[in-house]
Order: sequence, then structure tokens, then C-alpha cells
Amino acid sequence: MDVFVIKFRGHPNISAKHKTTLQITKDEHITKRADCVIGVMASHAVKDLPEWLKIYLRSGGELILEIVVTGEVFRVSGRGSPELKLSHSTDIVVRKSSYVDSRTLMINADKSAADIPHRLVNRLRKIEWFEARLLPKNLVLWDQKA
Repeated sequence: MDVFVIKFRGHPNISAKHKTTLQITKDEHITKRADCVIGVMASHAVKDLPEWLKIYLRSGGELILEIVVTGEVFRVSGRGSPELKLSHSTDIVVRKSSYVDSRTLMINADKSAADIPHRLVNRLRKIEWFEARLLPKNLVLWDQKA
């Protein structure tokens, strides 16, 4: 199975309290108001995703996002949509709703930032490097990979 990895760094202002979204950004700094952000200085934004993954997501493919924090894995499942723009140059946003904008990676997600266990949020506040893995759920069955 193909996996796309995004590296990101923790930040002291991470609170992960947002109940409907989860965000990773290329920005270096966030304020305490950014309650959906779980990582900064990301290696990639939605615009930077490989074309095969964009095609898969725009076909409505299901996706698993794994947030790896010092050996522990937090998993979020959702799906793509033909409406995805995948064009934002700094952000990746996962949404529980079906709302789509230029930052949206997946919709109808089963979890948001607020669902991340407190012990992991505490670790995400440290200035350390972590990773997010994007795993297409049914890529084996999907034969249009570029």
C-alpha cells in the first residue's frame, strides 16, 4: 500500500480543542486561538500532494490519516470528494463536515483535533518533529494510480 508522509513540528500553543476540524500548517508560528492546529512547519500542504493521491481523493476515495506522536498512533478516517480543490499552499485541513475549500484534505472524518488524547496533545506542544501518514484505504482496489 502506498503511504504519503508529511513531517511537522510541535508548538507550545497547540491546544487541539476544535470539535469539527484538524489542521497541519506550514506556518512556523500559531496563536492560542488556532485550536484546530496540531502541527506547524509541515513539509507539505494539500497543494504539494502527489498527483496520484489527488486523483484518488477526487474520486471520493477513503483515506486514513495517522498522526504518529512518539511511537503512538492516532487514526482519523474520512473520504475525498470530487469537489476537493487541494490547492492551498500552506495548510491541510481534515473536516467532520462535508464543507470543502482550498485547504480541505478530506471530509466526513470520524475525528477532529478535540478527539486527540490529552497525553498526545501534551507531546504535540513540544518543539519536536512528528509525522502524519496518509493511507488511501482502498488503493489496492483502485487501479487508476498515475
